Amino acid sequence: MPKLPSLHIGKLSFLMAILVWLALLFVDLVRLFGKINNIDAGISEEFTWILEILFFLMVYWFYQFRISKDSKNNFLELIWRAASTGIFATGVYILVQVFYYLLGDSKLAEEPFLRNFFYHVHFALISIFIISTALIWKTLILYQKNKQVVKQWQTYELILLGTLFFVFFQPVSFDYPFLFVLSITVLMAGVLSVNLKWIPYLTFKEKWKSLLFLFLILFCSGLLFFQTNRFLSSTDIYPINLLDNLFLISLFFFTIIYALFSFLVTLFNLPTSSVFEQKLTEAINFQRLSQSIKPDENEEQVLDILLDSCMSASYADAAWLEVNREEENEIIQDRFLGKASKKELYALLEKNKARKQWLEADVPDLLQPLSIRLDHPKYLTGLIVPLVVNKSLIGQLVLFKEVRDGFNKEMITIISTFVRQASIAVENHRLLNQAVRNERYQEELKIAQRVQKALLPSKLDHNDAFEICAYSNAADEVGGDYYDTFQLDKNRFVIIIGDVSGKGTSAAFHMSQMKGIFHSLIQLNLSPATFMIRANAALSKCLERNHFITASIFILDTEQNTVCHARAGHVPTLMYQNSTQKADYLGIDGLGLGILRNIQYEKHVEEKTFSYQSGDLLVLFTDGIVEAKNELQQQFGFEQIKTLVEKNKSKSPREIQSILVDSLHEFVGGDGMIDDDYSTVIVKFT
Repeated sequence: MPKLPSLHIGKLSFLMAILVWLALLFVDLVRLFGKINNIDAGISEEFTWILEILFFLMVYWFYQFRISKDSKNNFLELIWRAASTGIFATGVYILVQVFYYLLGDSKLAEEPFLRNFFYHVHFALISIFIISTALIWKTLILYQKNKQVVKQWQTYELILLGTLFFVFFQPVSFDYPFLFVLSITVLMAGVLSVNLKWIPYLTFKEKWKSLLFLFLILFCSGLLFFQTNRFLSSTDIYPINLLDNLFLISLFFFTIIYALFSFLVTLFNLPTSSVFEQKLTEAINFQRLSQSIKPDENEEQVLDILLDSCMSASYADAAWLEVNREEENEIIQDRFLGKASKKELYALLEKNKARKQWLEADVPDLLQPLSIRLDHPKYLTGLIVPLVVNKSLIGQLVLFKEVRDGFNKEMITIISTFVRQASIAVENHRLLNQAVRNERYQEELKIAQRVQKALLPSKLDHNDAFEICAYSNAADEVGGDYYDTFQLDKNRFVIIIGDVSGKGTSAAFHMSQMKGIFHSLIQLNLSPATFMIRANAALSKCLERNHFITASIFILDTEQNTVCHARAGHVPTLMYQNSTQKADYLGIDGLGLGILRNIQYEKHVEEKTFSYQSGDLLVLFTDGIVEAKNELQQQFGFEQIKTLVEKNKSKSPREIQSILVDSLHEFVGGDGMIDDDYSTVIVKFT
């Protein structure tokens, strides 16, 4: 099926206006021919009136479409459009008068058909000038419109529509009914002409130009109206006087009255023009309004000021403030909205396609205010303004008006500036709160560091039979590595080292639990294997399911020169034997504490006892040392620890510890930061 071409209202109405005007000219010329030759043309006056009404309507629709389409025109361009149309109509009239003046008393000057042609041209130009100017006045009147002004204009349009058909009921002009209706239209024109809110937005230079344009409109209107009165008394030359029409005369008065009011108000505004310009600039740039948002006010207060100020600036009838919280939108504040209206409007906005596309924008900080029409019995226009903080959409300000297209460019500019300033205030408030929280967190971490340091022993228990030293470093502010010693009696000592899975505060918390369990159980004089079994049972009740602890425990008997050892999943311990001049890792199995949380854990615990001699070394450490990586992602490894110990066997535990830590940082390189907690305990038997 072939696709039908889409209708263009502007072009169609323009074409129809030309055709109707040609039909009107033809009918009147035929009637004039019959009158001259005493022949009944058979064309009634009503037919001419119908054509005249159709011409008015076509011209009205054409200019209504053109002016609404060119909505970006500023005030000066609109007034110039009216003035230029009037100048053209007046210019054509003057040229015709000059033409007849040059003809003098010639026969052509008395030619009725030529006079009727020029008469119809004059009628068309007057109609175009008056109707187009009236529609331009309509645009200016409805600037910053409210419900009352819209109703006044709609009433005036209905009266004008009635005047189109007045000629069918009252053909005699300027009688009492004619004058009565004319006085009503003049009164309504006076009421509408007080709506001049656009004038303060003109700059000083624009006001001077507008005065010139308004003067030209007044001059052209007056001259053309004077000429219309001349035509009204020339019924012998023109069979039907088209200008003798209540609709046309009413629009003449409206054009003149509004132009006169605008001229006078603009003239009186000139002395204060600089003040208005300054205030407008301040409003647009938001330097005055932004002072209402004080730095010490919280987010709720800032948003409250934002809502009230935007309603005041835009003359909105209702509004709400919507904030995004946990992937849902919540209206935290609203003005002049009942529960039913709020629910209806929210549903309408949720279904609106333009709003959905607006919300799906990839770059929230580039979002512009969105004006939408609403299918609601009371509120007809909505304006959605984004609240963007730190390049994220945190909410929306929604304003409502009871009229169509109620938010003009200046309103949206002021509101956008206000919202941006409020968003900055909210962002600053959040950053300040975040800084306070961070500072508090840092203080809490410092406390945690002091607490953790207190959990590690400040003094390691030992006697003259061995030397011992220990070192621990956390990857974060706090860590999960633990070591400790305990003296059972004169000759027996317990050494333990542990590593909590993970790091940070949670690991540090579980490390403190490990310390408490160690000190509780070790006083029971348990063997290493029994200690691990009891510790697993205790930790299984307090550790989170995804956490576990690895540990190694040693009981040193300095009288028997023996070491009893059990391991719970911890990295193997390195032992250097002076008799063989070799170091090796102790081979003993064991499962981490908290991995298996039942009686089956006993099957995974192993205990061994071995002897030591003078000069032997025990090197205990956590996996943070073994798994430390350099820039090539290579691990420090067990072999490097073994090599370092064998090479420095004759040194004291403290010196060996320093060499080990220095070698570790040298291996890692870069900033020397190690990703995991690491600890070491070194024992040397003497």
